[in-house]
Amino acid sequence: MNQIDLKGRVAVITGGAQGIGMAIAERMLHSGASVVLWDVDAALLVDAETALGALGSGGKISTAIVELTMEADVADAAQRAVAAHGRIDILVNNAGITGGNAPTWELAPDVWRRVIEVNLIAPYLTCRAVVPQMVKQGYGRIVNIASVAGKEGNPNASHYSASKAGLIALTKSLGKELATQGVLVNAVSPAAAKTAMFASMTQQHIDFMLSKIPMARFLEVNEAAAMVAWLASEECSFSTGAVFDLSGGRATY
Repeated sequence: MNQIDLKGRVAVITGGAQGIGMAIAERMLHSGASVVLWDVDAALLVDAETALGALGSGGKISTAIVELTMEADVADAAQRAVAAHGRIDILVNNAGITGGNAPTWELAPDVWRRVIEVNLIAPYLTCRAVVPQMVKQGYGRIVNIASVAGKEGNPNASHYSASKAGLIALTKSLGKELATQGVLVNAVSPAAAKTAMFASMTQQHIDFMLSKIPMARFLEVNEAAAMVAWLASEECSFSTGAVFDLSGGRATY
């Protein structure tokens, strides 16, 4: 594993208690950063903090139970992160849900809305809470975890696909708004990785996703973490509002 220089940086990672978020936290700790994990699952946060602490990386680890769709929760968590660490250099909007699989007309409105709230509204709220601190510092890196579904639109996942398409557009808009202020905003659009999210998908949908990947395998979470670590670093200095594919050859634009 190569080491990206993140020494002295403070990274907030949403959905950081498992899956891709946990892998990102581990990679950033190995690269010298301190990490702040935001997640709604208290038990998973305890387990994640214990596991990451056992790495012995030296980076500070803190956690907060945050309902990311609630403006007050997010604002309070951001204030506490700054109070504890003095700054926020990196924000990774990783938390997301699939909402199950069904044709658009069979998806219940409350399910559709919840996916949009978690996958799109929550990143807006976290950016809204954190960006002013980054602008004040004159430095920041925001990485949004989108999906190839946001580019192509997966059948039987219109809510998820729409939410990730919206996140890509948010990335592009915010990147342009902050382009001259030292704060860079980029997204990654992965193909599927085997994480806890698979439990909410049908086997038919999982098979469909795999069939679309030319490499004929799913993404490994450490592969996503490696790209996110670079996008979160000073070495990423002339890319903003961009979308980086992690699709095993599936993405064609």
